[in-house]
Parts: sequence; C-alpha cells; structure tokens
Amino acid sequence: MTAHDARLHAFRSDLADSRLKGEVSAERFVAGRPARISASVADIRKAPRADAGVNTQALFGDDVLVFEDAEGWAWIQAERDGYVGYVAATELGGREHAPTHIVSVPRTFLYPGPDLRFPITGQLSMGSTVTVRGAAETRGTHYAVLPSGEAIIAGHLRPIAEIAADYVAVAETFLGTPYLWGGASGFGIDCSGLVQLAMRMAGKNVLRDSDMQAASIGEPLEPGPDYAGLRRGDLVFWKGHVAVMTDAETMIHANGHTMLVSREGLKDAIARIGYLYGGPTGFRRP
Repeated sequence: MTAHDARLHAFRSDLADSRLKGEVSAERFVAGRPARISASVADIRKAPRADAGVNTQALFGDDVLVFEDAEGWAWIQAERDGYVGYVAATELGGREHAPTHIVSVPRTFLYPGPDLRFPITGQLSMGSTVTVRGAAETRGTHYAVLPSGEAIIAGHLRPIAEIAADYVAVAETFLGTPYLWGGASGFGIDCSGLVQLAMRMAGKNVLRDSDMQAASIGEPLEPGPDYAGLRRGDLVFWKGHVAVMTDAETMIHANGHTMLVSREGLKDAIARIGYLYGGPTGFRRP
C-alpha cells in the first residue's frame, strides 16, 4: 500500500474527496454524498463500464459515500472498509432506516410476506444489514418483517451488536461456496473476501485485499521449524493469496484450484502453490 492508495482514497486528476484537499492534486474537490447499497450484491468495478474488472463487492445495507454520479455509474467509497470504485447507480438508495440486524448465515431469502411458500423477491448474503420493524409467525416459522413488508427467516438474523465468538468458525460455514474473483459474499467469494467477511462477523473490520491484510492484521508471526508454531486462526500469506489455519496443520481458503472454499493441508498447499507463486510470504496472528 502507498500513502494514498487509490483503492482506499477517492482521487483522480479531475475529481477528489474534499477530505484529501492539500494532500493530492485534482481539478475539483467534493464532499461525498451519503448513500446505501440497495442491491443484494453490488460489484465495485475498476472503471465505470459493465465490462470493467470487479475489485470487490458491497452488500445490501452497506453505507457508501458518492463522489460522482454520471451516465448510470456512481464513483463511491465504502464506509466500512474504505474501498473506492464504481457501482451501477441503480444499486444505490437512501439511508431512511437505521439497520438493526445483520444476516448471520451464508445466504438467505427475502419473501414478499411472512410465508416460505411465497415466491422469493430476493436473496441476501451474510453481512447484509436490514431494519427489522416487526415479527410474524406462519405455520410455526418465525419471520422478521422489514419496512418494505418483505420478510426474512428470523433465525437467519442477529442484532448488529452481537458478534461471533470465533471468526474461523464463521469462515467454515462457507465451505463449498464458489470461488469468485473479487467476490465478497455468500454467493461467491475470494480468499481475502472470506477473511474480511468472517472477521467482520466476529467484530473486527479489516481491509479488503490480501496485500492490505498482510500489512495490517494483527502481528507478524514466525511459525518456527516445520511451521510447528501455527494455531487455529493464524493467517498464511502468499503473493496475492491468504488462507486461515483451522488447526496446526490444516487451512481453509477460497481458491482457484478447487474453485471453492475448501480445506487443505498447509504443507500440501505450500507444495502445490510453490511451483507457480513461490512459498508463503508471511504469517500473521490476528
């Protein structure tokens, strides 16, 4: 990361965040307009084009600042992790309701009312935040009711203030989830997205990309001979990749080898990855 990494600071030659005035050069500085992600998952792209690469994703309920809205694209910064990029303007809404709950399972559905037999109106990922305005029960199933009248299975939510005790246990709920470059949701996720989302559910907000995580999460760790000093929750980094130790010998990671979130022995992974990308570049203990 650099002092003004463009992934984490909103600045271009023609336009920049007013908070950066005096630190970067731009033709014009503006204050960000508060908005909130209204799509189930919003791709945050490198450029304002549908064919531009996806750097990361924002989830339903994520708060953002909008610096530009032009030709159907909004240039935004996510408030939770500071990531900057472009989203479709149609995926933004206002902040009319304060979120009260967060989705605590990998994936769940939205129904037009409190009945699981209704055709769904949408789907949400773990980490999505919603406002619960009521409760209902139908045939013994309990629902949380949103201001829109839509309903979610109540057991798939928890109050925002509650956090998971073990971020690794959260990561393990994603086993079998498809790998997706830039993915940050229960519908598809990449290696650093898995770390970020799992840690968020355990009450720790961390940066998005693996190089950022390798420079900022916890403390550097020297695993010792034969990696014997590693334990559950430690992070292993390669160039462009990160994995989470589930015990002293096994790790979980979203990876392009299986194209899934999967378990793998650490030594097996080191041998497999090494011929293409070299050995681990570092270890950290959150």
